[in-house]
Amino acid sequence: MAAEQNPWLATVIPVLNEEQHIGNCLSSLISQTLPSSEHMIFVIDGGSTDSTVFIVNELITKSKANRGPQIVLLHNENRYVPHARNMALEHLPESITHILEYNGHIASDPGHLFLLKSEWERIAKRYPLLAALGCKVVGSSQKSTIVESLIDETLRNPFGGGPGQFSTFTREGETKTPAFALHLRTALEKVKGWDERFITSQDSDLSMRLIKEGFTLYRTPKVVVEMKRRTSLKSWYLMSHRYGFWRTKVLMKHPSRIVFREFLPLFGAMLTVGLFVFSFQWWLFPLLAYTSVLLLSGIYSSRKGIFNLLGVPLCLLILHVGFTIGLLDGSARKGRASRDR
Repeated sequence: MAAEQNPWLATVIPVLNEEQHIGNCLSSLISQTLPSSEHMIFVIDGGSTDSTVFIVNELITKSKANRGPQIVLLHNENRYVPHARNMALEHLPESITHILEYNGHIASDPGHLFLLKSEWERIAKRYPLLAALGCKVVGSSQKSTIVESLIDETLRNPFGGGPGQFSTFTREGETKTPAFALHLRTALEKVKGWDERFITSQDSDLSMRLIKEGFTLYRTPKVVVEMKRRTSLKSWYLMSHRYGFWRTKVLMKHPSRIVFREFLPLFGAMLTVGLFVFSFQWWLFPLLAYTSVLLLSGIYSSRKGIFNLLGVPLCLLILHVGFTIGLLDGSARKGRASRDR
């Protein structure tokens, strides 16, 4: 896989105002056990107004002085993530055969890239058309607020994380949602990269196009990254709404990606309203059933902390409300850039 003198792997990191996290993110990549001659890093800045670019330039100098991986900083006038990744795709050296999706608020242990390489080689022997290898995403071990801890626990909940990139899966296998995936460059080029119409959820769209071309997408729990969660309930709601909004856009383009459980809150709300409007005495039953599910989730999560008893149900409620409103909103509006990461 690796060329002896030239890097075979490029990690692509779209950023926008990531001064709180980009230092830790890049430091974790600079300190990898994979030889620096095999790896390079593209940081694509979307117009940061904080000290993100300054921090990146400092780490470029540090990595160069320590003979670490080459770090390239590019400026993305279009700001958005899919534009950044396509820009990196256009600037890759010929030696690059694989591209790793990253973002400015995740970090990994020193053996992450080496393990990714060995896992790819192992899995590719069984799946010759392997195009993407995803990993398991966990919350950061350095949590700064109670809300961050609550959100992390909510995403571990069966009614929170779901089957997507935040899934707490324990078995490796084929998937439609490889998180922070290592991609085969030729596969990306065959499907013409990321669809720039998707401000969010561009990875879901990319995955479906790769599958349609006959490629295999895979994930393994052996490879793990830590991701900083939201630190306020407002940002948690904004994220929930945004994911619901762009989920609708993905389903419009790829109806086979529909997951029934994502629509359960919407169906429950419609059933409750319908029963109430037609004066059926059972209109409270769906509401009571949903409340019971939330309370049981809180009781189950409270074994890891008393704040989870009420905090997890609250975060689940915000997630379901935000995502459901986003689903409806996505069917009516074109969409615009989010103010939240």
